[in-house]
Amino acid sequence: MPELARREYYDNRYYTKREYNTPLHSVPQRQLRSQKLNADKKKIERNYLIHRIISTAVVSALALTVLPYGFNKVTKNMFNPTPYKNVKADYQQLLFPTSNYLSNHWYLGMRSLEGARVKKPEMTALTEGNELIGLENQLKGLASAYSSIHPSVYVWDYQTGNYADINADEIFATASIIKVPVLVQLFRSIEKGQIELFDEMPLTEYYRTEGSGSLQFKAANSKYSIDTLARMMITESDNSATNMLMAQMGSMTDVNSAVRRWGLKHTYVKTWLPDLGGTNHSTARDMATILYNIDNPNFLSTSSREKIFDYMGHVHNNRLIAAGLPAGAEFLHKTGDIGTMLGDAGIVYAPNGKRYIVVIFAKRPHNSPLGKEFIVKASEIIYNYMVK
Repeated sequence: MPELARREYYDNRYYTKREYNTPLHSVPQRQLRSQKLNADKKKIERNYLIHRIISTAVVSALALTVLPYGFNKVTKNMFNPTPYKNVKADYQQLLFPTSNYLSNHWYLGMRSLEGARVKKPEMTALTEGNELIGLENQLKGLASAYSSIHPSVYVWDYQTGNYADINADEIFATASIIKVPVLVQLFRSIEKGQIELFDEMPLTEYYRTEGSGSLQFKAANSKYSIDTLARMMITESDNSATNMLMAQMGSMTDVNSAVRRWGLKHTYVKTWLPDLGGTNHSTARDMATILYNIDNPNFLSTSSREKIFDYMGHVHNNRLIAAGLPAGAEFLHKTGDIGTMLGDAGIVYAPNGKRYIVVIFAKRPHNSPLGKEFIVKASEIIYNYMVK
């Protein structure tokens, strides 16, 4: 047996290497295997070349078809002026596509989302003393006699801070009582120099709306000062005037952003007036807080307060809380009515110097007179308890 260099396993066979690497098995078998491997390699290379040719042809065809179209429709328009000059892209919406419905702030004509959390509320919260249990029991007894009426009542005494609370934190549709925060924000804007009291606005069809107020019947493009519009908004509860003022301030977004900064959580303007669907909402406690801060020198100036109280002292509708007050009592307020909700909110000044805030909301069957009866009788009970 010849001397072996070493044994290795190869292709399921043993072979040995001699001094000159001569395999023990036959040379023709190795040549056949090598020829087969070379043939397979050439076949793979040929198929790869065919695929390259086909891919290049397809890409070239697409390029010849698509590129001219893209150049004419896109690239050429980048360098040539468009024939449709009145059509402009809203790049703000391209960058922020949700800003129209996810926004609560408006600045320099741009919508944005401002944080809902307020580090330090701009309004001073009501400091509550003792709960007036006796008054609350009387009001609950009255409500039991009007089973179709669901009330929300809040009363707060300026001298003692004592209060009465009947569902005061329940969210209610506000109807035209929402015009109180609109009015307050208007004067905050005036104090910041954003609006002048004697600036004028034209009445256009965009603002003209139905419901309460006489402005809807005035001539188109007739001009009114901010002062006149504010007075009509409160005294006549004019809806067209309200929409004009909100637009002047920056739409409902400006009011909502301000209310968040004030520190109120449940007051919100969602719909232009008239809000017959009751989507604008607040609570009796929120509304009482707004009324209290009208007389807050750290929140509004004396001149602003005097103007606001002048408007609220001449409200035409005196058939709700005012109807339950005796002669000699003064009431600065704003009413609201959308059929299913009737309400009134204001400050009572009694002849003996007693002063208190009262807010009453009443959900009722549509246009039911029982809503008015409840508010008038509740006003009588509250006055007698607070003053007499």
